[in-house]
Amino acid sequence: MKLTLLSLGLASALAASPALAAAPACATPDFAAQAKALVDGEVKAGRFSGAVLVAKDGVAVLREGVGLANREWDIPNAPDTKFRLGSITKQFTAVAIMQLVEAGKLSVDDPISKYYADAPPAWSKITLKHLLTHTSGIPSYTGIPGFFDKDGRLPLKPEDIVKLTRDKPLEFEPGSKFAYDNSGYILLGYVIEKVSGQTYADYVTQHLLQPLGLKNTGYDVTTQILAKRASGYQSTRGGLRNAEYLDMSLPYAAGSLYSTVDDLLAWDRALTSGKLLTEASRKALWTDYGNKYGYGWVIGEQSGHPRINHGGGINGFATALNRYPADGLVTVVLSNFESAGASPLAANLAGLCLGTWQPPKAITLPTAILDKYVGSYALTPTFILKVYREGDQLITQATGQGPIPIVATAPGEFYAAGPNARLSFKQTGDAPATGLVLHQGGRDMNAERVPDKP
Repeated sequence: MKLTLLSLGLASALAASPALAAAPACATPDFAAQAKALVDGEVKAGRFSGAVLVAKDGVAVLREGVGLANREWDIPNAPDTKFRLGSITKQFTAVAIMQLVEAGKLSVDDPISKYYADAPPAWSKITLKHLLTHTSGIPSYTGIPGFFDKDGRLPLKPEDIVKLTRDKPLEFEPGSKFAYDNSGYILLGYVIEKVSGQTYADYVTQHLLQPLGLKNTGYDVTTQILAKRASGYQSTRGGLRNAEYLDMSLPYAAGSLYSTVDDLLAWDRALTSGKLLTEASRKALWTDYGNKYGYGWVIGEQSGHPRINHGGGINGFATALNRYPADGLVTVVLSNFESAGASPLAANLAGLCLGTWQPPKAITLPTAILDKYVGSYALTPTFILKVYREGDQLITQATGQGPIPIVATAPGEFYAAGPNARLSFKQTGDAPATGLVLHQGGRDMNAERVPDKP
């Protein structure tokens, strides 16, 4: 539910823990060793804690828990540790909607006003499809200034969450633009309840989880005792701290589920095999409707390989589920560090398996050279990248985010493994750098040096 620029978001046999034996091969011959080294490097650098799984044709080629599920009791993470999913929840909501479509109980072309009686006149053109694809124009309640600080601890009913932005002007004409919108998925959860006569949690449990034997997935309720639930942590300049409390009624159908890497692999296999939806409905889920987004899934490619994926960010947790249908590949990364680069790590693990990516090779530069890059760089007037040195290590920290170590790959070129980003400094001779370019997510963003501020 939270967005961060530098982490630029069956039956019992399927539910059983996947075995590593006789696994299909990745393109990288020593994939398991290299993948483990990649994950362990993130843990050693203090950027990751959680569970990871990489599977080919439904068989795990990497499956492990790393770091601590609870740092106060030194309890380690394991593959069966439960993590809050954040926005990966949206694909479950989308599947539930498509089940109701198949049952003839609704249509994605229905106006939301058909189910939500208090819809304002401005919503008259908004359909369920607009909500599914983030093209409704309804403002996201999570974008209300100070929402998490002022309202994040208070339980709310779905209709009360809708009221937070119901009477605000639309951000654009429905269908004309794309803007990621958690309010839309709250409304979809509300529709599921109205049409099915069940709570969202009960519908998901009865119609999605139980038929697949997903016993380690569910709607997270903080007050309930939940075995093997990871504690969530936030990174600060002074170190880790317990994540801010969030009442789990607030993410609702946009982000309140928890799961494990094994259950998410079983979820992937169920979707692939058609256990939940017809081929037509699955095609609808994974169609790009013009903004590289389907119904609860991001639609795109990675190094020429088709990719269907989604990430999640919620207080104390960062998650990613990537599917590469043409390659029979799935990568799952679940972390109980809010600032962990779950999506970049999931992409890098996939690239390593596909043979399209290798970790950049680090070099050592003298501290006198490193000091030429130390300074503050403005990506926007209010979003600053501060670069500083600790010993022989450069650290970058963006406005409002935690510190991220960067390693040199060439003079003036640095790599940040967690967010999978590169920094190219503009520097000549003995003069300090005058600026940098942040390469991330296919974008090149210029930042000029600005005076340092405390």
